[in-house]
Amino acid sequence: MKVAHELYPFESHWLDRGGLKYHYLDEGAGDPVVMIHGNPSWSFYYRNLALALRDRYRVIVPDHIGCGYSDKPGDDRYEYTLKSRVDDLEALLDALKLTAKLTLVVHDWGGMIGLAYADRHPERIARLVVMNTAAFRMPATKKLPWQLALGRNTTTGSLLIRGFNAFARGTADIACTRHPMSRELKAAYCAPYDSWANRIATLRFVQDIPLTPADKAYAIVAGVEERLHQFRSVPTLICWGDKDIVFDDPFLAEWQRQLPQASVHRFPDCGHYVLEDNAEEIIPLVKSFLERTTT
Repeated sequence: MKVAHELYPFESHWLDRGGLKYHYLDEGAGDPVVMIHGNPSWSFYYRNLALALRDRYRVIVPDHIGCGYSDKPGDDRYEYTLKSRVDDLEALLDALKLTAKLTLVVHDWGGMIGLAYADRHPERIARLVVMNTAAFRMPATKKLPWQLALGRNTTTGSLLIRGFNAFARGTADIACTRHPMSRELKAAYCAPYDSWANRIATLRFVQDIPLTPADKAYAIVAGVEERLHQFRSVPTLICWGDKDIVFDDPFLAEWQRQLPQASVHRFPDCGHYVLEDNAEEIIPLVKSFLERTTT
């Protein structure tokens, strides 16, 4: 894959994970701000926020295995599960000796990965920035959207995702509703997923969505949900795109119930990639939040 330096002007770093290259950005100096992406995006999602914060903070942005510039192994070399993602993040932050005053910025699957890490190390977490994500089981009033159900449960969906990159392309098409993506931006979001082999993570993430106790990720999610109240004293900023077809009103309502201290900013005309859709408002909000909640 190749993304223009003008769009992604960073130096790459890698952590060895049992012979697999786990890519991350490490920019700036100061209190650490760790940005955790979801599916089917990659660290590219946070590029503008990373650039805006690196003059005052140390910004760490990993690419999950199978995503971005990280290796994209087959199932014989990596178990594509939530536990593996949390283990990878923990290994990275421990290797970098980042064990205090962490600000977690989370989106999509990044919420579950980041909060599962936080559940392991609550004493390390100073602040949370939440964008269209979850760290709890599916709200009772929410049904899995048919697009995700197709990919998660059917061979047709698997073929569309692995054979035609339907998930990455489709998300790029609909996830920005205030500022629809240019062709160049869509290409950059889809760039890591340029072959059947390289699309394995985009499918495995969908297949790992926990809906019942029989699903591998379910126990982790349920445990994090039960203990989410431990972060009620942690300063939290929520930036929410109301036009997200997955993480919609029931998810936001659950965040507000779980973390009532959160400062919530809703954007009625923005979609799932809310930071991409509305960087002009969200970046100043994040900067202001970090400044007024200095650790």
